[in-house]
Amino acid sequence: MAKTKPGRKDLDSYTIKGTNKVVRTGECVLMRSPEAGKPPYVARVEKIEADHRNNVKVHVRWYYRPEESIGGRRQFHGVKELFLSDHFDVQSAHTIEGKCTVHTFKNYTKLENVGAEDYFCRFEYKAATGAFTPDRVAVYCKCEMPYNPDDLMVQCEGCKDWFHPSCMGMTIEEAKKLEYFLCTDCSAEDDAKRSINQFPVSPSTETKVETKRRKR
Repeated sequence: MAKTKPGRKDLDSYTIKGTNKVVRTGECVLMRSPEAGKPPYVARVEKIEADHRNNVKVHVRWYYRPEESIGGRRQFHGVKELFLSDHFDVQSAHTIEGKCTVHTFKNYTKLENVGAEDYFCRFEYKAATGAFTPDRVAVYCKCEMPYNPDDLMVQCEGCKDWFHPSCMGMTIEEAKKLEYFLCTDCSAEDDAKRSINQFPVSPSTETKVETKRRKR
């Protein structure tokens, strides 16, 4: 963290202009974009300070949206997903438009309702190189993609993996009506087990006949 220069003082908080919302160090804020029509930037406040004229500055650490990263937005990135970057900056506190909450990925998936000011972060991002930490995450479904919390997925009762309805040849409406689901692999295994269980343990003439019928 940068040291406070002579003539400046650290502040515990800052009240957003025109509101009664108070921002404190460690909280996340929405900062006005210089380009009209662009969504606000998201940043974490690292420090708040005022100069001798009482001009307030905030030291921030920027969050990047997927489309702002070198690799761009990918299929598994959520609409409200952000990357915590290693890009630090100092901005006028007047550019703060509001507060927001950047949840952990786990906590975000537990939200019953996602508000306009709710975001989530599961990666740290190096702005200069485009590298991510962690560089690997768990993948699901036969498409082997990381989990996108905006997409509906169904869990197989057999292997316990999660699947996209479209990858299983279902519509979202059909998936929502399911009470029990087996993926294609587990369904095939289940059918095979049932087929084996239909045969008696001891060999008999009936078994041989049944076997022949099945081979036709």
